[in-house]
Amino acid sequence: MLRTHLISVLSASVLLAGCNYSDAESAPAPIRDKEAKVLEKELKGKIAGEPRSCISNTRNVNAIRISDDTLLYRESGRTVYVNKLRSSCPGLTRGDDIMVVETYSGQLCSGDLIRLVDRTSGIPGPVCSLGEFTPYKKAK
Repeated sequence: MLRTHLISVLSASVLLAGCNYSDAESAPAPIRDKEAKVLEKELKGKIAGEPRSCISNTRNVNAIRISDDTLLYRESGRTVYVNKLRSSCPGLTRGDDIMVVETYSGQLCSGDLIRLVDRTSGIPGPVCSLGEFTPYKKAK
């Protein structure tokens, strides 16, 4: 009985150690100076609103890559949406890859998938999921 309990505890420890290792490995890279300046410029003078599940997917919405887990969607000069992805998307900020968004409606929604595809070879990269969209609007 004691041996079975000891094996269970050791197995759980190994599993937890593996989770900690993979969590550290999948943590997003810190925001670089260039992206921090873009983020500051885009949000300057704007106030955060209530997060939304979906935003319009019009041709006027521009995606800006801020970090491996943050995207900005500029809808107009007045509104910018910050999207914190559900998990890190390694290589998102490289900008070399084509970002393909799989939507299931006429909108961009939390849970929609982003696929990165190598621009030169066409080899697919990571698949990531959008989070909620927090609107930032100019103060009135």
